[in-house]
Amino acid sequence: MQHVHTEIRDRVAVVTLDRAPVNALDSVAIRELTATFNALARSTEASVIVLTAPGDRLFCAGIDLNDSARRHARTPAEGDTTLDLLDPGAVVRECFWSILDCPLPVIAAVNGKAIGAGLVLVACCDLIIASENATFSVPEIKVGVLGGARHLQRLVGPFKTRKMFFTGEAVPAQEFYRLGAVEEVVAPEKLMDAALGLAASIARNSPIGLRLGKESLTRVEDLGLKEGYRIEQDYTGRVTRYNDSTEARRAQMEKRDPNWTWS
Repeated sequence: MQHVHTEIRDRVAVVTLDRAPVNALDSVAIRELTATFNALARSTEASVIVLTAPGDRLFCAGIDLNDSARRHARTPAEGDTTLDLLDPGAVVRECFWSILDCPLPVIAAVNGKAIGAGLVLVACCDLIIASENATFSVPEIKVGVLGGARHLQRLVGPFKTRKMFFTGEAVPAQEFYRLGAVEEVVAPEKLMDAALGLAASIARNSPIGLRLGKESLTRVEDLGLKEGYRIEQDYTGRVTRYNDSTEARRAQMEKRDPNWTWS
């Protein structure tokens, strides 16, 4: 792949978005992200994903405006299909949903500015570790487009979202931490250690349990209490059919590391 690189070690996949100079997303980078997350979803090699970018200045500058204009002008490029002609936004949505619906927990290690679609990439992840250099913004209104606000609402609520959306202001990582969106803010040189440490603690758990657990969390997020908890009980019934569920209980009682068998 040209812009997306993956390294898997100790059941943790590190996915790095690297499209110089500012990590703006064109159709090629978008499709590479989609393909990467879909492949990891189908594989059993990793249990957790860390999504990051190189350097300490920019995580992702959002959608490449030239490529966006091309798509919305219905000018085809390599890799485009009839779907892109009929719905220029489909390729972007597929990318975001490949992260949001990925059965593996995804940690965003945000090394710098997350702008527009870059913020949406972060919002589609399950947990966020941010560098002190990181900022978050949705400046779409300043460049004649819209979008991203619904994702931002999941992070900071409706009213902070409205201010950020109407002003296009960049908000520092520490403020996102105060609002509960970011798990931890660390020095730039400690970002990957913090993200990988969290990933390792998650990866020790049952891979089947993590996948079914994330699916359950996603399904109940926007439901009422009673309906949501009923679905969680159904997922408990599903996970306990697996040998790994029995192994989890035995390992806990015997105070030893579990031996997962994917069965």
